[in-house]
Amino acid sequence: IDPDTKKARAGAIEKLDPFTVQLNLPQSDITIIPGMADYPALIVHRDFEKDGGDLSQNPLGTGPFILESLEIGVATKLKRRTSGWWGGDVYLDGIEFTDYGVDLAASIAAWEAGDIDCNYQSTGDYVEIFDSLGLQRFEKVTAATIVMRMNVDQKPYNDQRVRTALQKAVDNIAVLELGYSGMGSVAENHHVCPIHPEYFALPKKARDIEGSKQLLKEAGILDYEHELISIDGDWRTASTDAVAQQLREAGIRVKRTVLPGSTYWNDWTQYPFSSTNWNMRPLGVQILALAYRSGEAWNESAFNNPEFDKKLGQALAIADAEKRRKIMRDLEQILQDSGIIIQPFWRKIYRHSSESVRNIDMHPTFEMHFEETWLS
Repeated sequence: IDPDTKKARAGAIEKLDPFTVQLNLPQSDITIIPGMADYPALIVHRDFEKDGGDLSQNPLGTGPFILESLEIGVATKLKRRTSGWWGGDVYLDGIEFTDYGVDLAASIAAWEAGDIDCNYQSTGDYVEIFDSLGLQRFEKVTAATIVMRMNVDQKPYNDQRVRTALQKAVDNIAVLELGYSGMGSVAENHHVCPIHPEYFALPKKARDIEGSKQLLKEAGILDYEHELISIDGDWRTASTDAVAQQLREAGIRVKRTVLPGSTYWNDWTQYPFSSTNWNMRPLGVQILALAYRSGEAWNESAFNNPEFDKKLGQALAIADAEKRRKIMRDLEQILQDSGIIIQPFWRKIYRHSSESVRNIDMHPTFEMHFEETWLS
């Protein structure tokens, strides 16, 4: 991408023939294909911008369903495409999505009234509640997570002692239990998951309250009140509450601020200390490049480490996961030692449906594939 025009640089995309496009990268990057499959990388028709740049107003595509109506925060309707889909028979006439908000209690009444066939996801205590309603449960082990990150451009989090102190004060196992009902696995504050092919197992670290207090004392902010910000209303709120509780137990003053999603996401990269959910990416280097490389748009911690960037560039050029793991060890260690994130757990993700829904599953990146789904 040309940093000035925000478009593909000259010569980056080359048409070889009517059916072949060649990408010419300035350096090797094994995440190019997974990145193109990521949910923010929507591929649209060549006339997308000419036609207004709004997919809801001009839903031109080749998927099994076509958008019929969209009312943000309320409902969306899709109908089966009659032409232009090449994947075989589609069994459903249409799909209706209803937004019940982040409070899953509203979904319980809808399930009981028979208004829902399938949900987007089930979280926390509601997994067992939906089980009790006689619904089918689908689950996947993933590298989806939540991080409580500190922005290094903002005081007092520009001091590594402060960041490390907060990290030391939190027991990630407790946050998994309190914030997500234990439905996942403990993370290690470096955002690379054991299911990532290049994961390297660093030595385990235990909670260290005394070490935390000593670092805060050295930094001169033992009595400072930290404001920890989160989105409102679901497992993210509960997990952030659990981190705040852990910090308070360690003698650290914490103010909790909870914002509605419409407000939270306006400034999510700017908060001094906040929690953010991150969905799964198939490669560890992929998430590190998105979230922690200097200057990246999604680098919410403003982390800027030349050594990290250099090693990440090397890792991005190595296709062999075993060889890449040798560099990943250093990348994980640099990130963990920086203290920029408290990352308590990796999420198991869940979906429920009524017994009448056939051939459905939970996708590890929340994709919804209904082209071969039917109702019995």
